Amino acid sequence: MMRSMFSGVSGLRVHQTRMDVIGNNIANVNTIGFKSSTVTFSDIFYQTTQSATGPNATTGTAGRNAMQIGLGVNVASITASITTNGAAMRTDNPFDLMIEGDGFFIVNYGGSNYFTKAGSFDVDAMGNLCTPAGALVMGWQVDPNDPTKTVPDAVSPLTIMSPENLYAKPEATTAAYVTGNLDSKDTQLTSETGRVVNLTFFDNMGHAYTAEMRVWQSDEATNIYEIAITDIKDESGQSIFVLKEVDADGNVTYTNSAITSFSFGGVDYSSIEVNEIDGKVSIDLTDRPRITFNGSTGAFVSVGEGDAENPMSKMSLVINADPNPFRQIDIDFSSLTMYSTSGSSSLQAYRGDLNGLGAGKKVGNMTGISIDASGRIYGKYDNGDSKLLGQIAVATFANPAGLEAIGNNMFAATQNSGDFDGIGQDPTTGGGSISTGVLEMSNVDLSQQFTDMITTQRGFQANSRIITTSDTLLEELINLKR
Repeated sequence: MMRSMFSGVSGLRVHQTRMDVIGNNIANVNTIGFKSSTVTFSDIFYQTTQSATGPNATTGTAGRNAMQIGLGVNVASITASITTNGAAMRTDNPFDLMIEGDGFFIVNYGGSNYFTKAGSFDVDAMGNLCTPAGALVMGWQVDPNDPTKTVPDAVSPLTIMSPENLYAKPEATTAAYVTGNLDSKDTQLTSETGRVVNLTFFDNMGHAYTAEMRVWQSDEATNIYEIAITDIKDESGQSIFVLKEVDADGNVTYTNSAITSFSFGGVDYSSIEVNEIDGKVSIDLTDRPRITFNGSTGAFVSVGEGDAENPMSKMSLVINADPNPFRQIDIDFSSLTMYSTSGSSSLQAYRGDLNGLGAGKKVGNMTGISIDASGRIYGKYDNGDSKLLGQIAVATFANPAGLEAIGNNMFAATQNSGDFDGIGQDPTTGGGSISTGVLEMSNVDLSQQFTDMITTQRGFQANSRIITTSDTLLEELINLKR
């Protein structure tokens, strides 16, 4: 009789444990990345009152089964549903990530690596990608020999907004092209000023300059034109050939700067004079490169010393300075035409070649972050550049249910989960991917939890009845004395 009471006690205990697990599941119904747990029971050892016997032909007796009395119930396991994904919740935050697949984000907290499904990340004051609990998100760094790739090596913190990543390096302009139409009837082409076209370009440090080019119709023929650069100005509109000086009384004078020469189209220009009063630049343009068109069709033929048999389409601009932040700029004129357009010409100069290469860039300030499906993190910059900053790696386990939950949405590897190799995997391995602007919600199924709650409650009530009924029997036994 006492055994039934202890069996009832064990039943109350395990049903209370099951209720504790259900309560934790329901409490975390809106916890991102949470994995619900289930409880299973098992019966425990038995008291054998009679052992089993086999048939005996000699005595003519049949076999008898063992007689055993169970001694209650025990918790067999509490298993987390790790491999069941939760619903996706859209946030549109670029640092909110969700893994499609069996992988886990790798985070480092207190010097140890842990794993999580909760992809709600942020950036700390040092530029590290981190979790709300302060764990560092781990991944792979950019290959120093190839900035378009990452190195699958031992994972390390992703410092995506370090000082060097907050800007993109500038690039000097190395190519340009001029497009448009020169009308031989355009009177501007025969005037002293000529037709003006400006070319903007960058030096190695990202400073912008404007080369002022002028085109005149040659006296030699109506299908031949001359072109020259009459000045080059910096971002403030000051000529690079002029040095402005102000004395103690505030008087301003202008002299030649350290840049005293340049070449264009193979012609060297070293005779550059600066007016000391107003700073105006005068360049000896006696020799000027030519642009030749087909006098019958108006099509482009050549520039410089080229002709129909040996055509040339480009002329180079070389600025001489020491130290020299400028690169040689090859300017393509092959897109020009010479058609009749009612006496009006139109010219436009663009940085870069006809394929968009060599345009150069100013210094780029970071304007945003994007993360692709493979976990690669890119910085976006206001100069149009895009730079790889690192890659998020994920970890997979032979037995994900063997991971140990340690709180803050983190799991630790155990002997039964399998080991983490310290490197991880590309998120796309095995068909997985990372979705941005989305979080994985809890995988708690409320309908299942409430159903389990009902059966747990009934089980608890039934076990309590075992105790009260056994108590009644004991009371009857005691009353036999009366």
